[in-house]
Amino acid sequence: MTLDRKIDFAIKLLRSIPQDGPIELSYSGGKDSDVILELARMSGIPFEAIYKNTTIDPPGTIAHCRENGVKVIHPETSFLKLVELWGMPSRFTRFCCSKLKEYKIHDRAIQGIRRSESTKRAARYKEPEYCRTYQKGGKVRIYLPILEWKDDDIEQFVKQRGIKCHPLYYDKNGNFDVKKRLGCIGCPLASCRKRREQYMKYPRLLRAEIIALDKFTKGHPKQFLKFFHTVYDKFYCDLFYDKVSQYRTDNEGLLFPRDTKAILENYFNIDLTI
Repeated sequence: MTLDRKIDFAIKLLRSIPQDGPIELSYSGGKDSDVILELARMSGIPFEAIYKNTTIDPPGTIAHCRENGVKVIHPETSFLKLVELWGMPSRFTRFCCSKLKEYKIHDRAIQGIRRSESTKRAARYKEPEYCRTYQKGGKVRIYLPILEWKDDDIEQFVKQRGIKCHPLYYDKNGNFDVKKRLGCIGCPLASCRKRREQYMKYPRLLRAEIIALDKFTKGHPKQFLKFFHTVYDKFYCDLFYDKVSQYRTDNEGLLFPRDTKAILENYFNIDLTI
């Protein structure tokens, strides 16, 4: 299918949304959000573009949202406060998502999900329209106008419509990198390598998370010490091992435990003293 046909389909889908109530356009600040925002404007339908601040998105995201007339909603509890209360999220317990961005605003929502982004998304999202139930029984009808779009479609549309994306998509020469993906810094769904790269750019966030986790461990020592002796052990494990079992196997039988604090400080070039 050509890009023109995909654009035509997207606009027809958007115009098919019942307009008997407010429509949310779920805006993240990423390139796909910019594309669905432009498509929604082209369709002429009424909508409210909303960015749910996770408090750990890359710098410049809120400014980019405001430049595009997007409403910014701040959470009741920041990510760091959630860490103090619940510990660090993992790929199995991503409580941060439901608290910070995956919750209901209106009964209908437009989202920039694409099947080509991952095999999991390709398997999960089959149709451009579906119903999702959020926590507390909130049901939302979701519309996915760019579900079948590929990276080439996104790049071509951005160029064609003169869309100015988040500054982080551009290199020092102003070249647009469609392969780049934004998102929460240190997200547990990202690879260890990717998280290390992110904390290398924003080491002060790493330090803030270590301090927050230390506050959690003081209130839950037994739960934490089941696997780790210090908060530095936890971050060392998360950033350099795919599984806790691999970390434990690698560190069992050592005469002297690794100085994980020193390892992290040397790697990220920052003082991590609490």
